[in-house]
Amino acid sequence: MKPIGPLMWEHRLIEKMLRLFDGEIKRINEDNRIDTVFIDTVVDFIRTYADRTHHGKEEDILFRDLAKKQISSEHAKIVGELVEEHKYARKVVGKLIEAKERYLKGENTAQEVIDYLKELAQFYPQHIEKEDKHFFFPCMDYFPKDEQNKMLDEFWEFDKNMIHEKYKKVVEQLTK
Repeated sequence: MKPIGPLMWEHRLIEKMLRLFDGEIKRINEDNRIDTVFIDTVVDFIRTYADRTHHGKEEDILFRDLAKKQISSEHAKIVGELVEEHKYARKVVGKLIEAKERYLKGENTAQEVIDYLKELAQFYPQHIEKEDKHFFFPCMDYFPKDEQNKMLDEFWEFDKNMIHEKYKKVVEQLTK
């Protein structure tokens, strides 16, 4: 298996989460009420799974290893774009959190929450398509089989540590 296999599997789960946004948007439009538990769940999923776990493997392992290679200017440009897109998604999630927090304080931020959910639902499929169809397979050509296997092992190790990292942060937050 190539290291891009797990990354593409992760994309499928991210896409499943994004499909849930439509139902929530419809419900907010009907009730003008935000399900803050749903928003917290979305934020946790995107921050922990899509960003820290998935983007973490890309940025901390794949992009790091690509930086050691002589890659084409086209692929270098895509790496730069992907890093910026990751930052963009983090920013939108931050705005979603802020809108939810203001809602909890009594402000009507239903339309803002809808807008941020729509923004994420539009952003991620394009981002995923860029990686799946234009980047992942060609970038594997830079790595011989032994380096791909080493990267795949590092991905698994990265994933094993994620649960510990997440819940260490949970305990730290609760002790503040």
